[in-house]
Amino acid sequence: MNAKRYFVGVIEKDEDSAFGVWFPDAPGAYGAADEFEDVISAAGRALRHHVEALQTAGMPTPEPRAYDEVINSADVRAAIAAGAAAIVVPLLADGGRTVRVNVSIERDLVEQIDAAAEARGLTRSAFLAQAARDKILAGVV
Repeated sequence: MNAKRYFVGVIEKDEDSAFGVWFPDAPGAYGAADEFEDVISAAGRALRHHVEALQTAGMPTPEPRAYDEVINSADVRAAIAAGAAAIVVPLLADGGRTVRVNVSIERDLVEQIDAAAEARGLTRSAFLAQAARDKILAGVV
């Protein structure tokens, strides 16, 4: 699996609803956010969880098409004509292979990380990996 692939997401919003995002190349992957500023990170999480669920079930990971091909497909063109927006979302799914790293972090911050990880039922490594994914997705905006 590639470490990083990009999927086109389509953001739609009806009156009195949250922002929703769907992926033409990952049927069944949907994300939502109340605020536009949060929709890209919600999309990234939804895409990641969808792909990981497929992998857990032994199903193949969807392959994204080229941007131009997706954006020119009939369903995406119709959505954009109705007011939707297209975004590009990186797939930051677990590759299944972990690598040991050595980092230096202030002792008080490590204690706060450990407490936050424990409160969420995560290991320190899982917490830091998720925080990194969230920060990467936040930087896409």
